[in-house]
Amino acid sequence: MAEQDSETVAQSATDMEGESQARPGTEGTAPEDEQDAAQRIATLESQLAEARAEAAQNWDRFLRERAEMENFRKRQERIANDRVQREKREILGRVLDVVDNLDRALRYQDTLDREGLQQGMRMLEWQLNELLKAEGLTVVPTVGQPFDPYVHEAIESVASDEYPEGVVVEEARKGYKLGDETLRPARVKVSAGAKKSGVEQ
Repeated sequence: MAEQDSETVAQSATDMEGESQARPGTEGTAPEDEQDAAQRIATLESQLAEARAEAAQNWDRFLRERAEMENFRKRQERIANDRVQREKREILGRVLDVVDNLDRALRYQDTLDREGLQQGMRMLEWQLNELLKAEGLTVVPTVGQPFDPYVHEAIESVASDEYPEGVVVEEARKGYKLGDETLRPARVKVSAGAKKSGVEQ
């Protein structure tokens, strides 16, 4: 019996050794997995670093472009303001010429006769109208023109034998247009047609 038990134990040891030899590569599996994981981590860290660098470059480029746009906007505003100021100076300079002539006319009105004073006032009116015309300002036609709500402001409707209904018969205040835009409508009286006679019996 003792000899059989010894043989059985020996056989079992032999079988276990054979099974161990029959499983190749099991001893090196864990180190290879760790190496692959380390490589993947290194790759991801490299990609993350590249993404961060690219994001930083994009942010810097955005800040530069925004600063350039802000500088461009300020430069355009400054150019526009300078142009407006220059145009104002030119217009006001010409207005001052009219004011000077008006001042001279008032200063010497006591030494001028009626005709001379009227001539001076007509000259001032002409000078002022020429100034306005040079700036693109035109007078709105009124008397004899059909009433136009875009350029006329009716203040009264009156009977008229001279003008048909709906036609301007009198101008109360001049109107002006700047190019095609109405700067100020003319205040006018509009014909209501001929005055009707007594009621027929």
